[in-house]
Amino acid sequence: MPRHAAVPYASRVLRAFGIATVAAACVAVPASAETRWDMPTPYVDGNFRTQTVRWFADELRKATGGRLEITVYDNASLFPMPEIKGAVQSGQVNIGEFLLTAYGHEDPIFEADSIPFLASGLDEAWRLYQVQKPYLDKRLQAQRLRLLYSVPGPGQGFYTRNPIARLGDFRGVRFRAANPTTQRLAQLLGAQPVSVQIVGVRQAFASGEVTAMLASSSLGVDTGAWDYARYFYPTNAMHPRDAVIVNERAYRRLPSDVQAAMLEIAQRAEARGWAMARQNAVDTKRVFVEHGLKVIEPSPEMMSEFRAVGRTMIADWIKRAGADGEAIAKALER
Repeated sequence: MPRHAAVPYASRVLRAFGIATVAAACVAVPASAETRWDMPTPYVDGNFRTQTVRWFADELRKATGGRLEITVYDNASLFPMPEIKGAVQSGQVNIGEFLLTAYGHEDPIFEADSIPFLASGLDEAWRLYQVQKPYLDKRLQAQRLRLLYSVPGPGQGFYTRNPIARLGDFRGVRFRAANPTTQRLAQLLGAQPVSVQIVGVRQAFASGEVTAMLASSSLGVDTGAWDYARYFYPTNAMHPRDAVIVNERAYRRLPSDVQAAMLEIAQRAEARGWAMARQNAVDTKRVFVEHGLKVIEPSPEMMSEFRAVGRTMIADWIKRAGADGEAIAKALER
């Protein structure tokens, strides 16, 4: 063979070898590739909802052989809670947890579980979730979001610096309002609503910015309520829920077996979260008593007045939510 012909041949061999090597590498990548997601959540690490999120992420990692690794950022350390849903929607992160009622300004359906006495107690809260879920799915899907699971907080109660005998005692009090629902409640109580997010609760009470709030018993443990409040009045009037959502586009980019694992583990996380909510309601009251926070059952007069406020808020909510809100409320009457 002429010398000048050997060079192109060698070149072709090397080039072919290189292409084959690259192709082999490309084929090998999906089998061992890792997908890494960041996940913001608004609660402290010890909160049972954060623990459920960490359990979900860990189980998903194990089920996928490490192909999907989710790093959880607790206590609103990555995004403030009111920004988490938008961050997932815009693709800044692919998955996140947020409080549904915080987005009531977007759509009243998001705040159904925070309307006093629309669903009182965890059994009724579960019924509400089942009725509300198709409406939530529809709205989230329109925003290219997928609901994975939803977990309730323990029943809401009033935290106060001073004893409360009737709701009229809230008149003029600086009352924490974290969302439109609690702002409306404060107005109906004759209190002064003050917007304060979870991470600012301790400081707000310490400075006198607020002296009362309606919140779950678990939030009281997370923030050490015994350091800034003296009384807790449990009402179980509602159980606002968190939603764990995933960006639909990011979800669809996952391999089908990873998608299936995510949905299956989400179901188990939801069941786990509801069971933990029930146990947490018992445990938190014990913790309050141990730390000197007085747990006082509301007087019949207070509860009667609160139910009247609840009827007003339910009627207002149905008007805002339209036909879907009316359908949800009627379904709960059966």
